[in-house]
Amino acid sequence: MNAALREARFDDGSPVEEPVSVAPVRLGRSARMLTSPSPRCRGTAELLGLTGAVPEPALAGCAMGRWRGRRLDELAAEEAESVAAWLSDPDATPHGGESLSSLWARVGAWMDALEPGTLWAVAEPDVIRAAAAHALGAPEAAFWRLDVRPRSSVELTGRSGRWNVAIGSVLS
Repeated sequence: MNAALREARFDDGSPVEEPVSVAPVRLGRSARMLTSPSPRCRGTAELLGLTGAVPEPALAGCAMGRWRGRRLDELAAEEAESVAAWLSDPDATPHGGESLSSLWARVGAWMDALEPGTLWAVAEPDVIRAAAAHALGAPEAAFWRLDVRPRSSVELTGRSGRWNVAIGSVLS
């Protein structure tokens, strides 16, 4: 959790805030560890005991351009048509950043190129939504129907073209 998530703002690069309590994750010997390049995800990986997690550019959150750090409710009041376009058209980029279609394609291509083995990744909520929807073969509209809560886990097993999704509980 950080201020941007708590205030429903687009990420502004703020670091993770100290959690109430997080138990270190126990990994197998051969597990690889990756993290989104954001300060929030790198900090969360450290709090989970995933020291040595490597930042992976494909796990970066959607680039929100001039909307970075802005609250969605404020933008909706100021730029109603732009926000409506962004919410309804996955190719829209009224903020001047990355489209949701591009995010989806980037995350899907990364998943499809993964080598076999166990991988732990700490990623932004929008990346997790895109990964889960890609794994399910869901249409792009499913992106908006997946809620990703802070400190929650999603387990993807399988391989390209044959993914399974297990929705986990909040990590404590």
